[in-house]
Amino acid sequence: MHRNRILSTIFIITGLFLVFLMLFYLKEKEKPEEEIKQEEITEPEEKSIYEGAVVVVDPGHGGKDPGKVGTAGTLEKDINLLIAMELKPLLEEEGITVVMTREEDISLGNTEADNVKMEDLNERVRLIDGSGCHLAVSIHQNSFQDKSVAGPQVFYYEGSEGGETAANVMQQALNRELSVQSPRSIKANGDYWLLKKTKATLVIAECAFLSNPEEEKLLNEEAYRDRIALALKEGILKYLDVSFSSEENVIY
Repeated sequence: MHRNRILSTIFIITGLFLVFLMLFYLKEKEKPEEEIKQEEITEPEEKSIYEGAVVVVDPGHGGKDPGKVGTAGTLEKDINLLIAMELKPLLEEEGITVVMTREEDISLGNTEADNVKMEDLNERVRLIDGSGCHLAVSIHQNSFQDKSVAGPQVFYYEGSEGGETAANVMQQALNRELSVQSPRSIKANGDYWLLKKTKATLVIAECAFLSNPEEEKLLNEEAYRDRIALALKEGILKYLDVSFSSEENVIY
């Protein structure tokens, strides 16, 4: 009798367990497809085609070197840094590794040296060449005695095929994005220290004229700086597309 009771108890427990499993199965089966766990249907994130690309963003001047000073007192070093810091995340969103020469208002190199300006420039050269970058963009603002002169202009080192290509696409992007009425052309230069001393492909983007009151006012507007940063990004991406699309130099 005792044994029969034990067997009966086992049968009852087993039966209840089977009923529970059946109810659980039927409940899961009734769930709509949209309730399927997200991790079961999530596709792997697509890799950026610019993964592996390295770009140096160089905000010109800084620290005791203000650069150009606008008619209303705007300092070039401040505008350069603002644009650079707006450009950085735009490039990073594309999977590009961004190397900044500065992210605050400082001079680079030995600030106690006799020639602080030269120390600063040489440190920028060292950082750029040591980064292994595919492109370096030095951000600046222009100035001229004629206050009516306006518009962006991009410089490259004379004789540099890569520099000329980068300058061209950068100039076109700036002219288009900023709706420039009288577009300027790119200009070769063999004297600017950064251009002639860096081994990497480098362009100097003079984004606007601080000597022009209207452009100085625009440069102090975040929306306008955003447009400049967007144009620089478009130019950089175009350069990477052109320069690294072959099998030999592919970066993606």
